[in-house]
Amino acid sequence: MWVYEKKLQYPAKVCKPDIKMAKYLIAQYGGPDGELAAALRYQTQRFVMPTGKAKAILTDIATEEMAHLEIIATLVFKLLKGVPEEVLKREGLGEYYVEHDKTPFYVDTTGMLWSAAYIQAKGDPIADLHEDMAAEEKARSTYEHLINLTDDPCVKDTLRFLREREIVHFQRFGETLMDIQEYLQHKKYF
Repeated sequence: MWVYEKKLQYPAKVCKPDIKMAKYLIAQYGGPDGELAAALRYQTQRFVMPTGKAKAILTDIATEEMAHLEIIATLVFKLLKGVPEEVLKREGLGEYYVEHDKTPFYVDTTGMLWSAAYIQAKGDPIADLHEDMAAEEKARSTYEHLINLTDDPCVKDTLRFLREREIVHFQRFGETLMDIQEYLQHKKYF
């Protein structure tokens, strides 16, 4: 069970509207390496973790990824706020506007719909934790690319926060992997 606190984990500030940046940020909303895929991946994988500690870590990180999804949605919404429809069309978001107005929606930067195929869950704790570490590195890399694509210091600040959280998640999954390997090795001989 979750308790929702009605505030963002980190402020999603925008200094000025930026249609292109909003389009780029959609990758972290509904793309294959985005926050939705991560949250659902970890929430699914937690069931096969052999220890309560590992299950708790995956649940904690899945929950935080949902908070990141909310931050990304807020950034996208703010970046598009007040932008006229003709500007959206000119900047390549006409089709998006027709389908979703300015509401964040689960697509990637090309408009491809989010897919459950983005969620990897092998059912093997070792394989899944390796997948999770790779997913966090992909997210970190994507945030670095996004930081390079904006000159908005407010957006950069928020993206830096998200990038740092991906690094922390990578480290926590690495620690969990070592714990699970040790647990499975011990279990094998006793």
